[in-house]
Amino acid sequence: MNDMTQQAYLIVDIGTGNVRAAIVSTTGELLALRRENVHYQKDDDYPDAIAFRPNQLWEQIKALTVHALAEAGPVQIIAITATSQREGVVVLDEAGTPLIGMSNHDNRGREWEYLINDKNRMYTLTGRYPTALFSALKLVGLRERKPALWSRAKAFTSISDWVQFQFSGVLAYEHSQASETLLYDVRAKAWSEELCGVFDLPTAMLPPLKSSAEVLGNIRAGVAHELNIDADAMVVVGGADTQLAVYGTKPKQDDVVIVSGTTTPIIKIVDTYITDERQRTWTGRHTDADRFMLEANAGVTGLNYQRLKEIFYPNEDYEVIEQELDETSYSQCVASLGSLVANEDTPLTKGGFIFNAPVSHQLTRGGFVFAILWDIACSIYENYKVLDNVSAHNRDYIWACGGGVQSNKLRQFIANLTNKNVRICNTYRQSSVLGGAFICAEATGQQGVVTEVLDEVTPRNRDRFLELYAEWKRTRHTFSQIK
Repeated sequence: MNDMTQQAYLIVDIGTGNVRAAIVSTTGELLALRRENVHYQKDDDYPDAIAFRPNQLWEQIKALTVHALAEAGPVQIIAITATSQREGVVVLDEAGTPLIGMSNHDNRGREWEYLINDKNRMYTLTGRYPTALFSALKLVGLRERKPALWSRAKAFTSISDWVQFQFSGVLAYEHSQASETLLYDVRAKAWSEELCGVFDLPTAMLPPLKSSAEVLGNIRAGVAHELNIDADAMVVVGGADTQLAVYGTKPKQDDVVIVSGTTTPIIKIVDTYITDERQRTWTGRHTDADRFMLEANAGVTGLNYQRLKEIFYPNEDYEVIEQELDETSYSQCVASLGSLVANEDTPLTKGGFIFNAPVSHQLTRGGFVFAILWDIACSIYENYKVLDNVSAHNRDYIWACGGGVQSNKLRQFIANLTNKNVRICNTYRQSSVLGGAFICAEATGQQGVVTEVLDEVTPRNRDRFLELYAEWKRTRHTFSQIK
């Protein structure tokens, strides 16, 4: 290592939409980040199934890593970790060869939800109301409709744990990811024979459980040579992307964190296993040894914003949007675009914008984006109220992280509705990647980046915004009546 070479970490992050390879210095500086879209294929053997080819994803990861390393300049990678979308899994054969990858939005198991006779018991053990979203039912769907493939299946793991397996050759399942399987007793912090029995899945398929920041071993020699990474680089257990984003914010006990990405989880950090008698919230393991994450989720929010930005602002950056939003009146139109509310029994299947007819000359593209952000903020507020009802939040602030909250307007909306200050810290934009860097720092004994408050938005003109909130609720009710 010459005098110009920095020690650094390689963080692989597989979200719902894209896969990223990032190089982060041991002091927390993001040296390089490369991304590509994850390639999915519809599986016509089911009404609603989405798969990906793990080998194709691995080739993307390696190529992105090579480009990121070249961009970062002279670095020595001392640790590697991965984070990924929750509920996604990779199924492996006896030799460890991947057979299929199933994403978090794969619902191939929906036809077999009837196997869960006692949903109350399932919620008690797993901390979540059981649906085809979770991994166990994906496996059941695979078994029931693809018997030839299933006969070769010997193990499965989360996407991030599979990436770490590719780097290290050691198969494991991290606790925050295991929380999403319906096969894991969240309170007991262990795989459950009882839960496996519900789905008739063999416990032999379950890899050993590992904790975040555990070292799996060194990088495999062939991979190290192919990527030109030091053979002594350690492969470290990461975790679910939501947990690492929260970890990258460094909240305290009983803090609430809004993670604004493709979806928007609203998380409270708790030290006891909490369930809701109305089963509106999730409780999963955090990345540390003893804490849990109590969650309500606003569902697809950031993805809505991104897709509509491509329509209304295809060539402009977010600064242009924020400037035009400052020039937009509060009542040009109202939107309801299918976000989730924990108090509602069924999700919206229809959505859209409502504005006065005939179309006013005052209606602008900024008015539509204002309505999108307001829909997101109101959905967050609805879920925040559920979270507060289940476990009271007594702080005068809320943390926010993720790409969505680069919008100052969205942070202001959230502050106005919740009547809480909304804080972002210096890690907020790449919070899951920097959470991975924190994990690597913990494993290697480095200090890592020091988090600090970057901005804090205080509530303003709340009464006016509560009137707009009531209008949003009426709009949402209107769309809920459309079948």
